[in-house]
Amino acid sequence: MDFEPSEEQGMALDGWRRQVARAVVPIAQEFRDRAFSKEAAHELLQVMADFGVGCGWVPEDGGGVGYDFLTSGLLFEELSRASPDVAGLAWVHEGASLKVYANGSPEIKKRYLPLMTTGKVIGCSAISEPNIGSSVREMRTRAVRDGKYFRISGEKMWTSNATVADIVLVVARTGENEFSMFLVDREEHGFQAAEISKLGLNGWPLAQVVFDDVVVPEENLLGTLGSGMRETMKGFDRSRCFVSTLALGISHSALQDSIEYSKQRSQFGKPIGGHQLVQGLLAEMATDLAASQLLVYRALSMLAKGQRCELEASIAKSFATEAAQRITSKAIQIHGACGIAKEFPLERHFRNARMLTIPDGTTQINQLIIGRKLTGIDAFS
Repeated sequence: MDFEPSEEQGMALDGWRRQVARAVVPIAQEFRDRAFSKEAAHELLQVMADFGVGCGWVPEDGGGVGYDFLTSGLLFEELSRASPDVAGLAWVHEGASLKVYANGSPEIKKRYLPLMTTGKVIGCSAISEPNIGSSVREMRTRAVRDGKYFRISGEKMWTSNATVADIVLVVARTGENEFSMFLVDREEHGFQAAEISKLGLNGWPLAQVVFDDVVVPEENLLGTLGSGMRETMKGFDRSRCFVSTLALGISHSALQDSIEYSKQRSQFGKPIGGHQLVQGLLAEMATDLAASQLLVYRALSMLAKGQRCELEASIAKSFATEAAQRITSKAIQIHGACGIAKEFPLERHFRNARMLTIPDGTTQINQLIIGRKLTGIDAFS
């Protein structure tokens, strides 16, 4: 059990850290309170592509970098310290790219992958629907065959990247208990996306998507007919791990801001970092972060080895995102009145952390997954 990054990972992180400061942060700072524009999203993905963020999961024969999931996770953790919004944009796009690589026909891959891995085409996945939540098998969006085409009708909610995406991978019902995945091109086939205002992570686009009798050719079916749900469920382990890396980055920033503030702010004749209660808060924050890292790295390591990690990913996701809430809340407490002021980053850290307990299975859904794996009893049915 080696807990230190390899020499290769360390070099990648050093170069990546400099690129984030030089090319990512200046753009991200303009979009802390509003969703990325399409132009900004493309620029961000393009400046990150050479470092394997946004394209790292795609093997080299598909135009990507071919990173293992642990190395990629370390890069996302580092990015999330500076901007979890940019990390979310890249993570969702990268997941869509991997689905195209794994399930697309040779023609689809040839057409889209070179553009996706360089950030010239942005992707997203549309799964959740109104009033459905985590019960994805109840989805109502339908794709009906019409000769050599499919006609897609329905509404998706909580779709990350949708307002800036050029393509959306939509899972739709194609039979009584059959779900399939289709690639829908905004320019060629058309879909409508409306931005959703939310509590935090306001730079990262989140939208409602409407498919109003959208016609796509049968060649845009990803995988086989009926394989959409299987591919969707396979992606949840990966998604839970990478949501957790966003939580790690936010926690790092909140802790570091608190350490620096505790050394600079004086009260009762000495820096507040010299008071026992403040040191106790910092110790609890550091312990929560260290435990989160170990759980997330374990799940990422299993992903990197090609092992199923449903239990480990759910444990990591539920713990790391809840820990990020505790850490950011204590960071506000350490900063006192400054912690709730907009000019300081703490209230934004807190709002961003609160967002992460919801996507890819709420904390409670992940607890049920953990319970099912431990007992063999399904609480969902």
